[in-house]
Amino acid sequence: MASSARRVGAETSKTRDALLDCVEKMMLDEGYASVTYRALAAKAGVTPSLVQYYFPTLDDIFIAAIRRYSARNLEFLNKTLEKRADDPLRALWEYSWDEASGALMTEFMALGNHRKSIRAEIAAATESVRKVQLKALTAKFGKNARLGGDLSLPALLLLISGLPKFLNLEEGIGVKTAHAEVTKAFERYLDSVEPPAAETKRTSASRRRTKSSDR
Repeated sequence: MASSARRVGAETSKTRDALLDCVEKMMLDEGYASVTYRALAAKAGVTPSLVQYYFPTLDDIFIAAIRRYSARNLEFLNKTLEKRADDPLRALWEYSWDEASGALMTEFMALGNHRKSIRAEIAAATESVRKVQLKALTAKFGKNARLGGDLSLPALLLLISGLPKFLNLEEGIGVKTAHAEVTKAFERYLDSVEPPAAETKRTSASRRRTKSSDR
C-alpha cells in the first residue's frame, strides 16, 4: 500500500509551537488524559482540523511535546555541564532531582505506561541525556575510572539519575522512610569523590527538596 501523501504542518511553524504550549499547560493543569483534538483546539482557539493538520494522530501530539521538552532539557544540561566542568557529579545530582520532581515529566512517564510509542520516545530521550552525562564524567575522571573503589562511571551515573526518581516515586504515595538519611549519605559520598570547592555557594538537593515540599 502506498504511503499517504497527506500534508503535515511544518515543525518550525509558530502555530505548531503554540499548540505544544497548550499541550504542556493542559498536561500540567489537568493531566495527559485531558489532551484530545477537541480540547486542544478549544484551548488554542483553533479548529480540530487545524490541530490534526499539524498532528495527524494523538500520539504525534505527545511525541512532539516530549521531543520539544527533551530538547530544552538537553540544552540546559549542556550549558550547565559546560559551566560546571569542575563539579559534574553535583551538577548531575541536582539536575536529576529537578528532572525527577518535574510535574511535566511525571505526566509523560505516566503516559508512557499506556502508550508504547511514548515509552520508546522517553527511552530514546533518556539515552541521549545519559550519553551527554557520561561524556562529562569521562572528561573529568577518565573512561575507566572507578570512584570510591567499586563504581564505574556508568554505574554511578545510574545511581545519580535513578535514586531521585525512585525516592520521588515513593514520596508520591506518601512513603518517606529513610529518604533523608539516604540522600544525605549519598551526598557525603559525592563530596568524598568530588570535594566541593565552595559548598556555601551550593544548594544541595536535600535542602532544595525540603523547601519545595513546604510550598
